[in-house]
Amino acid sequence: MNTKTKISLLILMGFLTITSCGKKETAPVEESTEINETATEGVQPAATVENVLLIEGNDQMQFNTNELKAVAGKPIKLTLKHVGKIPKEAMGHNLVILQEGTDQSAFALKANEAKATDYIPESEKASVIAHTKLLGGGEEDTIEFTIDKKGSYPFICSFPGHVAMMKGVLIVE
Repeated sequence: MNTKTKISLLILMGFLTITSCGKKETAPVEESTEINETATEGVQPAATVENVLLIEGNDQMQFNTNELKAVAGKPIKLTLKHVGKIPKEAMGHNLVILQEGTDQSAFALKANEAKATDYIPESEKASVIAHTKLLGGGEEDTIEFTIDKKGSYPFICSFPGHVAMMKGVLIVE
């Protein structure tokens, strides 16, 4: 890591330390919502069950939950909202769902050098199940994907330095 990158990370960490000590944003949260359509008179049941998930990232470098749940083999619609105000150049957030067994720290180290691809390293594409785009304050992104195999899939924010606090698990049952 070059000196410029080290200094930038040091400044960012100092800034984050100062800003994270204030009032924490709180908002009602839908951790995960599973939509189950049932037949009622005159209405046909939905053809599939869809997993609709919402997660938020804030300017204190936090996700509002560290656990998401979904049903295996059904489409997953995941929305990441950056509820902060800081632009993505200083406080960008994404959500990267990784394959089971992926070394999160090793992935994050490689991601630090992948600014051109929104901190998703090309060399690690096989480890990535799905990811949102990099977001700044006030932005959101929705992705759709399916995981057929039951298991626990780690998710992280791959913006430099964020993996320490912004990580969790997607449990597919």
